[in-house]
Amino acid sequence: MSHRSARIHPFSENPDFDFEIRGAIGGSVEGAGEPGEILAAVAGIRKGDHDAWFAAWKGLADRMMTTARAAAAGGHGVSAASAFLRASSYFAVAVNAASALAASDDLAPTFAQQQAAWRGFIAHASVDVEEVAIPYAGDTLPGWFFRPAARATGTLIAVNGSDGSLASLWASCVASALRRGYNVLVFDGPGQQSQLFEKSVPFRPDWEHVLTPVFDHVAKLDGVDPLRIAVYGISQGGYWVARALAFEHRFAAGITDPGVVDVSTSWTSHLPHGLVKLLDEGQVEKFDREMALGMRLSPETARTWAFRARPYGTSGYGETIRAVRRYTAEDVASEVMTPLLILSPENEQFWPGQAERLAELTASVSTLIRFTAAEGADGHCQPLARTLTAQRMFDWLDERLG
Repeated sequence: MSHRSARIHPFSENPDFDFEIRGAIGGSVEGAGEPGEILAAVAGIRKGDHDAWFAAWKGLADRMMTTARAAAAGGHGVSAASAFLRASSYFAVAVNAASALAASDDLAPTFAQQQAAWRGFIAHASVDVEEVAIPYAGDTLPGWFFRPAARATGTLIAVNGSDGSLASLWASCVASALRRGYNVLVFDGPGQQSQLFEKSVPFRPDWEHVLTPVFDHVAKLDGVDPLRIAVYGISQGGYWVARALAFEHRFAAGITDPGVVDVSTSWTSHLPHGLVKLLDEGQVEKFDREMALGMRLSPETARTWAFRARPYGTSGYGETIRAVRRYTAEDVASEVMTPLLILSPENEQFWPGQAERLAELTASVSTLIRFTAAEGADGHCQPLARTLTAQRMFDWLDERLG
Protein backbone atom coordinates (compact mmCIF):
# COMPACT_ATOMS: atom_id res chain seq x y z
CA MET A 1 0.00 0.00 0.00
CA SER A 2 1.46 3.37 -0.99
CA HIS A 3 1.92 6.02 1.67
CA ARG A 4 -0.21 9.14 1.42
CA SER A 5 -0.73 12.15 3.60
CA ALA A 6 -3.45 11.66 6.19
CA ARG A 7 -4.15 15.38 6.58
CA ILE A 8 -7.62 16.60 5.70
CA HIS A 9 -7.65 19.04 2.79
CA PRO A 10 -8.17 22.66 3.92
CA PHE A 11 -11.65 24.12 3.65
CA SER A 12 -10.12 27.52 2.81
CA GLU A 13 -6.79 28.82 1.52
CA ASN A 14 -6.83 31.29 4.40
CA PRO A 15 -5.48 29.45 7.51
CA ASP A 16 -7.60 31.55 9.87
CA PHE A 17 -10.75 30.92 7.85
CA ASP A 18 -9.94 27.21 7.67
CA PHE A 19 -9.48 26.99 11.44
CA GLU A 20 -12.81 28.72 12.10
CA ILE A 21 -14.61 26.39 9.66
CA ARG A 22 -13.09 23.32 11.30
CA GLY A 23 -14.09 24.53 14.74
CA ALA A 24 -17.66 25.23 13.66
CA ILE A 25 -18.00 21.86 11.95
CA GLY A 26 -16.48 20.14 14.98
CA GLY A 27 -19.09 21.76 17.20
CA SER A 28 -21.79 20.06 15.18
CA VAL A 29 -21.24 16.80 17.08
CA GLU A 30 -22.94 18.49 20.05
CA GLY A 31 -25.44 20.54 18.08
CA ALA A 32 -23.46 23.80 17.94
CA GLY A 33 -23.26 23.67 14.15
CA GLU A 34 -24.60 22.04 11.03
CA PRO A 35 -21.90 21.08 8.48
CA GLY A 36 -24.02 21.65 5.39
CA GLU A 37 -25.20 25.13 6.29
CA ILE A 38 -21.68 26.10 7.37
CA LEU A 39 -20.01 24.94 4.16
CA ALA A 40 -22.77 26.47 2.03
CA ALA A 41 -22.40 29.83 3.79
CA VAL A 42 -18.63 30.10 3.25
CA ALA A 43 -18.46 28.55 -0.21
CA GLY A 44 -16.49 30.63 -2.70
CA ILE A 45 -15.14 33.21 -0.23
CA ARG A 46 -11.69 34.32 -1.38
CA LYS A 47 -8.65 34.15 0.89
CA GLY A 48 -8.50 37.86 1.68
CA ASP A 49 -12.14 38.86 1.44
CA HIS A 50 -12.81 39.69 5.08
CA ASP A 51 -15.99 41.62 4.32
CA ALA A 52 -17.54 38.56 2.65
CA TRP A 53 -16.28 36.35 5.48
CA PHE A 54 -17.99 38.48 8.12
CA ALA A 55 -21.16 38.80 6.04
CA ALA A 56 -21.38 35.03 5.57
CA TRP A 57 -21.23 34.22 9.29
CA LYS A 58 -23.40 37.16 10.35
CA GLY A 59 -25.99 36.26 7.74
CA LEU A 60 -26.02 32.61 8.79
CA ALA A 61 -26.34 33.57 12.45
CA ASP A 62 -29.15 36.03 11.72
CA ARG A 63 -31.01 33.33 9.82
CA MET A 64 -30.63 30.92 12.75
CA MET A 65 -31.95 33.56 15.17
CA THR A 66 -35.03 34.02 13.00
CA THR A 67 -35.55 30.26 12.97
CA ALA A 68 -35.02 30.04 16.73
CA ARG A 69 -37.50 32.79 17.56
CA ALA A 70 -40.12 31.33 15.25
CA ALA A 71 -39.70 27.89 16.83
CA ALA A 72 -39.92 29.38 20.32
CA ALA A 73 -43.05 31.33 19.43
CA GLY A 74 -44.62 28.15 18.08
CA GLY A 75 -43.88 26.22 21.25
CA HIS A 76 -41.22 24.03 19.64
CA GLY A 77 -38.69 24.07 22.47
CA VAL A 78 -36.27 21.47 21.12
CA SER A 79 -36.04 23.18 17.74
CA ALA A 80 -35.67 26.57 19.40
CA ALA A 81 -32.81 25.40 21.62
CA SER A 82 -31.02 23.86 18.65
CA ALA A 83 -31.29 26.98 16.51
CA PHE A 84 -30.33 29.34 19.36
CA LEU A 85 -27.20 27.28 20.06
CA ARG A 86 -26.13 27.30 16.42
CA ALA A 87 -26.87 31.01 16.18
CA SER A 88 -24.68 31.74 19.20
CA SER A 89 -21.88 29.66 17.72
CA TYR A 90 -22.09 31.44 14.35
CA PHE A 91 -22.31 34.89 15.91
CA ALA A 92 -19.11 34.05 17.82
CA VAL A 93 -17.27 33.43 14.53
CA ALA A 94 -18.73 36.69 13.20
CA VAL A 95 -17.34 38.54 16.25
CA ASN A 96 -13.85 37.28 15.44
CA ALA A 97 -14.39 38.07 11.75
CA ALA A 98 -15.33 41.66 12.62
CA SER A 99 -11.82 42.21 13.96
CA ALA A 100 -10.41 42.37 10.42
CA LEU A 101 -12.96 44.85 9.08
CA ALA A 102 -12.07 48.45 8.32
CA ALA A 103 -14.51 49.72 10.98
CA SER A 104 -15.31 48.23 14.39
CA ASP A 105 -18.97 49.28 14.36
CA ASP A 106 -20.21 45.68 14.00
CA LEU A 107 -18.24 44.25 16.93
CA ALA A 108 -20.38 45.25 19.94
CA PRO A 109 -23.81 44.59 18.39
CA THR A 110 -22.70 41.24 17.02
CA PHE A 111 -21.42 40.19 20.44
CA ALA A 112 -24.72 41.30 21.99
CA GLN A 113 -26.54 39.03 19.53
CA GLN A 114 -24.18 36.19 20.41
CA GLN A 115 -25.09 36.59 24.06
CA ALA A 116 -28.80 36.84 23.34
CA ALA A 117 -28.64 33.60 21.36
CA TRP A 118 -26.80 31.86 24.22
CA ARG A 119 -29.47 32.95 26.67
CA GLY A 120 -32.11 31.74 24.24
CA PHE A 121 -30.44 28.35 24.21
CA ILE A 122 -30.31 28.24 28.02
CA ALA A 123 -33.99 29.19 28.24
CA HIS A 124 -35.15 26.40 25.92
CA ALA A 125 -32.63 23.59 26.42
CA SER A 126 -33.84 20.55 28.33
CA VAL A 127 -31.00 20.72 30.84
CA ASP A 128 -30.80 21.53 34.53
CA VAL A 129 -28.85 24.80 34.58
CA GLU A 130 -28.47 27.57 37.15
CA GLU A 131 -27.07 31.01 36.39
CA VAL A 132 -24.53 31.98 39.06
CA ALA A 133 -22.58 35.08 40.03
CA ILE A 134 -19.10 34.20 41.26
CA PRO A 135 -17.58 36.72 43.71
CA TYR A 136 -14.33 38.04 42.25
CA ALA A 137 -12.16 41.10 42.95
CA GLY A 138 -14.99 43.19 44.41
CA ASP A 139 -17.34 42.26 41.58
CA THR A 140 -18.72 39.03 40.14
CA LEU A 141 -18.02 36.74 37.19
CA PRO A 142 -21.05 35.39 35.28
CA GLY A 143 -21.38 31.62 35.14
CA TRP A 144 -23.75 28.78 34.33
CA PHE A 145 -23.79 25.64 36.45
CA PHE A 146 -25.13 22.55 34.68
CA ARG A 147 -26.29 19.43 36.51
CA PRO A 148 -26.70 15.96 34.95
CA ALA A 149 -30.00 14.10 34.98
CA ALA A 150 -28.77 11.63 37.61
CA ARG A 151 -26.71 12.11 40.75
CA ALA A 152 -23.39 13.71 39.83
CA THR A 153 -20.22 11.63 39.95
CA GLY A 154 -18.04 14.74 40.07
CA THR A 155 -17.81 18.37 39.04
CA LEU A 156 -15.86 19.92 36.18
CA ILE A 157 -14.93 23.60 35.98
CA ALA A 158 -14.39 24.52 32.32
CA VAL A 159 -11.97 27.33 31.45
CA ASN A 160 -12.34 28.91 28.03
CA GLY A 161 -9.59 30.16 25.75
CA SER A 162 -8.72 33.70 24.73
CA ASP A 163 -11.70 34.25 22.42
CA GLY A 164 -13.84 31.12 22.78
CA SER A 165 -17.59 31.48 23.15
CA LEU A 166 -19.84 29.73 25.64
CA ALA A 167 -21.49 27.89 22.74
CA SER A 168 -18.11 26.49 21.69
CA LEU A 169 -17.42 25.44 25.27
CA TRP A 170 -20.75 23.64 25.37
CA ALA A 171 -19.69 21.68 22.28
CA SER A 172 -16.12 20.98 23.36
CA CYS A 173 -16.81 19.89 26.92
CA VAL A 174 -20.15 20.57 28.62
CA ALA A 175 -22.47 18.28 26.65
CA SER A 176 -20.11 15.30 26.79
CA ALA A 177 -19.49 15.86 30.52
CA LEU A 178 -23.21 15.94 31.33
CA ARG A 179 -23.79 12.64 29.53
CA ARG A 180 -21.09 11.11 31.73
CA GLY A 181 -22.71 12.32 34.93
CA TYR A 182 -20.63 15.40 35.74
CA ASN A 183 -21.77 18.77 37.00
CA VAL A 184 -20.17 21.46 34.83
CA LEU A 185 -19.49 25.13 35.46
CA VAL A 186 -18.73 27.50 32.59
CA PHE A 187 -17.94 31.16 33.24
CA ASP A 188 -16.42 34.29 31.73
CA GLY A 189 -13.13 35.12 33.41
CA PRO A 190 -11.16 38.36 33.16
CA GLY A 191 -10.57 39.33 29.54
CA GLN A 192 -13.04 36.76 28.25
CA GLN A 193 -16.27 37.47 26.39
CA SER A 194 -18.66 39.55 28.54
CA GLN A 195 -15.86 40.68 30.85
CA LEU A 196 -13.97 42.14 27.90
CA PHE A 197 -16.73 43.40 25.63
CA GLU A 198 -19.11 44.66 28.31
CA LYS A 199 -16.80 45.61 31.20
CA SER A 200 -13.38 46.13 29.54
CA VAL A 201 -11.76 43.86 32.15
CA PRO A 202 -8.43 42.59 30.74
CA PHE A 203 -6.70 39.23 31.01
CA ARG A 204 -4.40 38.51 33.91
CA PRO A 205 -1.51 35.99 33.88
CA ASP A 206 -1.89 34.82 37.50
CA TRP A 207 -5.02 32.73 37.09
CA GLU A 208 -4.71 31.16 40.50
CA HIS A 209 -6.37 34.40 41.64
CA VAL A 210 -9.29 33.53 39.35
CA LEU A 211 -9.63 29.78 39.83
CA THR A 212 -9.33 29.91 43.61
CA PRO A 213 -12.48 32.04 44.09
CA VAL A 214 -14.21 29.99 41.38
CA PHE A 215 -13.37 26.79 43.26
CA ASP A 216 -14.55 28.34 46.54
CA HIS A 217 -17.90 29.23 45.00
CA VAL A 218 -18.49 25.93 43.21
CA ALA A 219 -17.54 23.87 46.27
CA LYS A 220 -20.51 25.38 48.15
CA LEU A 221 -23.15 24.61 45.50
CA ASP A 222 -25.73 21.90 46.09
CA GLY A 223 -24.67 18.48 44.89
CA VAL A 224 -20.95 19.27 44.74
CA ASP A 225 -18.36 17.15 46.53
CA PRO A 226 -15.37 19.47 47.16
CA LEU A 227 -13.03 16.47 46.93
CA ARG A 228 -14.23 15.62 43.43
CA ILE A 229 -13.79 18.88 41.53
CA ALA A 230 -11.68 18.84 38.36
CA VAL A 231 -10.72 21.61 35.96
CA TYR A 232 -10.47 21.67 32.16
CA GLY A 233 -8.82 24.35 30.03
CA ILE A 234 -9.14 24.64 26.26
CA SER A 235 -6.80 26.56 23.95
CA GLN A 236 -5.19 29.40 25.96
CA GLY A 237 -7.16 28.02 28.88
CA GLY A 238 -4.52 25.29 28.85
CA TYR A 239 -2.04 27.88 30.09
CA TRP A 240 -4.40 29.35 32.67
CA VAL A 241 -5.11 25.90 34.14
CA ALA A 242 -1.44 24.89 34.22
CA ARG A 243 -0.47 28.18 35.87
CA ALA A 244 -3.28 28.05 38.46
CA LEU A 245 -2.59 24.44 39.44
CA ALA A 246 0.92 25.40 40.47
CA PHE A 247 -0.65 27.38 43.32
CA GLU A 248 -4.17 25.97 43.84
CA HIS A 249 -3.84 22.33 44.94
CA ARG A 250 -7.43 21.46 45.87
CA PHE A 251 -8.50 20.23 42.45
CA ALA A 252 -8.78 16.47 42.17
CA ALA A 253 -7.58 16.50 38.54
CA GLY A 254 -6.79 18.86 35.68
CA ILE A 255 -6.91 18.67 31.88
CA THR A 256 -5.16 20.98 29.41
CA ASP A 257 -6.36 20.94 25.79
CA PRO A 258 -3.58 21.42 24.69
CA GLY A 259 -0.70 21.90 27.09
CA VAL A 260 0.57 25.51 27.02
CA VAL A 261 3.58 26.78 28.96
CA ASP A 262 4.43 30.12 27.31
CA VAL A 263 1.60 32.02 25.61
CA SER A 264 3.95 34.56 24.04
CA THR A 265 5.45 32.10 21.55
CA SER A 266 2.24 32.26 19.48
CA TRP A 267 3.02 35.97 19.04
CA THR A 268 6.82 36.05 18.76
CA SER A 269 7.18 33.04 16.45
CA HIS A 270 5.65 35.13 13.65
CA LEU A 271 8.08 38.03 14.13
CA PRO A 272 11.46 38.36 12.39
CA HIS A 273 14.36 37.49 14.68
CA GLY A 274 15.75 40.99 14.34
CA LEU A 275 12.58 42.54 15.72
CA VAL A 276 12.49 40.19 18.70
CA LYS A 277 16.13 41.06 19.36
CA LEU A 278 15.21 44.75 19.54
CA LEU A 279 12.76 43.98 22.31
CA ASP A 280 15.23 41.78 24.13
CA GLU A 281 17.70 44.68 24.05
CA GLY A 282 15.10 47.07 25.44
CA GLN A 283 14.74 49.08 22.23
CA VAL A 284 10.97 49.30 22.50
CA GLU A 285 10.56 52.57 20.59
CA LYS A 286 12.53 51.24 17.63
CA PHE A 287 10.54 48.00 17.78
CA ASP A 288 7.30 49.99 17.68
CA ARG A 289 8.49 52.06 14.70
CA GLU A 290 9.45 48.97 12.72
CA MET A 291 6.17 47.25 13.57
CA ALA A 292 4.12 50.32 12.65
CA LEU A 293 5.84 50.45 9.26
CA GLY A 294 5.04 46.81 8.60
CA MET A 295 1.44 47.21 9.74
CA ARG A 296 0.89 50.12 7.35
CA LEU A 297 1.58 47.68 4.53
CA SER A 298 -1.10 45.32 5.85
CA PRO A 299 -4.06 47.16 7.42
CA GLU A 300 -5.96 43.90 7.95
CA THR A 301 -3.07 42.50 10.00
CA ALA A 302 -2.96 45.73 12.01
CA ARG A 303 -6.67 45.46 12.84
CA THR A 304 -6.33 41.81 13.82
CA TRP A 305 -3.33 42.68 16.03
CA ALA A 306 -5.38 45.37 17.78
CA PHE A 307 -8.21 42.87 18.36
CA ARG A 308 -5.83 40.26 19.79
CA ALA A 309 -4.05 42.82 21.95
CA ARG A 310 -7.24 44.31 23.38
CA PRO A 311 -7.73 41.65 26.11
CA TYR A 312 -4.24 42.36 27.44
CA GLY A 313 -5.10 46.00 28.12
CA THR A 314 -2.16 47.27 26.06
CA SER A 315 -1.71 49.65 23.15
CA GLY A 316 1.89 49.78 21.88
CA TYR A 317 3.36 46.83 19.99
CA GLY A 318 6.30 46.39 22.33
CA GLU A 319 4.07 46.91 25.36
CA THR A 320 1.83 44.11 24.13
CA ILE A 321 4.64 41.61 23.60
CA ARG A 322 6.12 42.47 26.99
CA ALA A 323 2.71 41.91 28.60
CA VAL A 324 2.13 38.61 26.81
CA ARG A 325 5.57 37.38 27.90
CA ARG A 326 4.29 37.43 31.48
CA TYR A 327 1.92 34.60 30.55
CA THR A 328 4.31 31.78 31.26
CA ALA A 329 4.31 28.83 33.63
CA GLU A 330 7.89 27.84 32.85
CA ASP A 331 9.24 28.60 36.32
CA VAL A 332 6.21 27.45 38.35
CA ALA A 333 4.84 24.36 36.55
CA SER A 334 7.07 22.07 38.58
CA GLU A 335 4.92 23.03 41.60
CA VAL A 336 1.85 21.33 40.10
CA MET A 337 0.81 18.45 42.37
CA THR A 338 -2.56 17.71 40.77
CA PRO A 339 -2.97 14.71 38.44
CA LEU A 340 -2.80 16.37 35.04
CA LEU A 341 -3.85 15.16 31.60
CA ILE A 342 -2.11 16.98 28.74
CA LEU A 343 -3.53 16.72 25.23
CA SER A 344 -1.07 17.04 22.36
CA PRO A 345 -2.35 17.18 18.76
CA GLU A 346 -0.10 16.57 15.79
CA ASN A 347 0.41 19.73 13.69
CA GLU A 348 -0.40 22.06 16.60
CA GLN A 349 -0.17 25.42 14.84
CA PHE A 350 -0.23 27.91 17.73
CA TRP A 351 1.91 26.34 20.48
CA PRO A 352 3.90 23.50 18.85
CA GLY A 353 5.93 21.43 21.29
CA GLN A 354 4.49 23.08 24.38
CA ALA A 355 2.39 20.11 25.46
CA GLU A 356 5.58 18.06 25.60
CA ARG A 357 7.34 20.82 27.51
CA LEU A 358 4.51 20.97 30.07
CA ALA A 359 4.73 17.19 30.43
CA GLU A 360 8.47 17.50 31.15
CA LEU A 361 7.89 20.14 33.81
CA THR A 362 5.13 18.10 35.48
CA ALA A 363 6.54 14.62 34.87
CA SER A 364 5.65 13.25 38.31
CA VAL A 365 1.91 13.98 37.97
CA SER A 366 1.11 14.27 34.26
CA THR A 367 -0.08 11.99 31.47
CA LEU A 368 0.40 13.00 27.82
CA ILE A 369 -2.06 11.83 25.19
CA ARG A 370 -1.27 12.41 21.52
CA PHE A 371 -3.78 12.97 18.72
CA THR A 372 -2.75 12.34 15.13
CA ALA A 373 -3.60 13.36 11.59
CA ALA A 374 -4.22 9.71 10.75
CA GLU A 375 -7.11 9.81 13.26
CA GLY A 376 -8.44 13.04 11.77
CA ALA A 377 -7.48 14.57 15.09
CA ASP A 378 -4.63 16.95 14.29
CA GLY A 379 -4.51 20.71 14.67
CA HIS A 380 -5.13 23.01 17.60
CA CYS A 381 -7.73 21.49 19.95
CA GLN A 382 -8.50 18.63 17.51
CA PRO A 383 -11.44 20.54 15.98
CA LEU A 384 -12.66 17.66 13.82
CA ALA A 385 -12.24 15.00 16.50
CA ARG A 386 -14.14 16.25 19.52
CA THR A 387 -15.90 12.91 20.10
CA LEU A 388 -12.53 11.15 20.25
CA THR A 389 -11.20 13.91 22.49
CA ALA A 390 -14.12 13.55 24.90
CA GLN A 391 -13.75 9.78 25.03
CA ARG A 392 -10.06 9.94 25.93
CA MET A 393 -10.16 12.77 28.42
CA PHE A 394 -13.29 11.66 30.25
CA ASP A 395 -12.14 8.04 30.43
CA TRP A 396 -9.00 9.36 32.11
CA LEU A 397 -11.03 11.61 34.40
CA ASP A 398 -13.45 8.80 35.30
CA GLU A 399 -10.51 6.75 36.52
CA ARG A 400 -9.40 9.58 38.82
CA LEU A 401 -12.83 10.52 40.18
CA GLY A 402 -14.69 7.23 39.71
